[in-house]
Amino acid sequence: MFDGTKTPPLVFFHTLPMSCPYLPDQVERRLVTDISGRRGRLSHDALARAGFRRTQHLCYRPACPSCHACLPIRVRIVDFEWSKSFKRNIRRNHDLVGDWADANATPEQYTLFKQYQYSRHSDGEMSLMDYVDFGDMVERSPIQTHILEYRRHGTKELIGVMLVDRQEDGLSAVYSFFTLEEPDRSLGTFMVLDLVQRAISERLPYVYLGYWIAETRKMAYKARFRPAEVLREGTWINLD
Repeated sequence: MFDGTKTPPLVFFHTLPMSCPYLPDQVERRLVTDISGRRGRLSHDALARAGFRRTQHLCYRPACPSCHACLPIRVRIVDFEWSKSFKRNIRRNHDLVGDWADANATPEQYTLFKQYQYSRHSDGEMSLMDYVDFGDMVERSPIQTHILEYRRHGTKELIGVMLVDRQEDGLSAVYSFFTLEEPDRSLGTFMVLDLVQRAISERLPYVYLGYWIAETRKMAYKARFRPAEVLREGTWINLD
């Protein structure tokens, strides 16, 4: 029994089975632990390297009974490949300015978030989030978390937001959303590229992009950022 004299160990539990949001006819389960305590905060980076992701005060990774399609993916920064299309994307968005902000939810962010959810993911659970839910997603983090806000140079119009965790070995893109009124900008790609540039400037080795699923378009795009590494059977290997 824990007597209060030592930091309690992390406790892991499995979620109940539910329908997979990405692959039809598959069942999703997750292995979850609460990192709101001191041990959890200190363990976060090790959990991230072991394939866990953070949502609010919880870390999780897939533990599906009959599927192993979700692979943790991270971009290696030291030899990142700037393709011609990536360079064009950076030039196309040269008028955008990204500024770091504290992880505090604002009505302006929430308005953009709801517009994005309605247009892109109207059938998903996140489309049901109210302002309190949104605030929990942004603010309820026991580790070092910030927001990148993107605006046109010289204006106050918010057109993109990325929630970012800072780790010892890199930056982790937790969630991003953006205006869909200018599709030619490819803002989702631009925001990842901007995070890569920031990791380069800080000499951080990785940008973590969550999970890659080759079979679904919503996740497959992450493999465009090369070189990428995926976690298979406890080892990070090159994605080929």
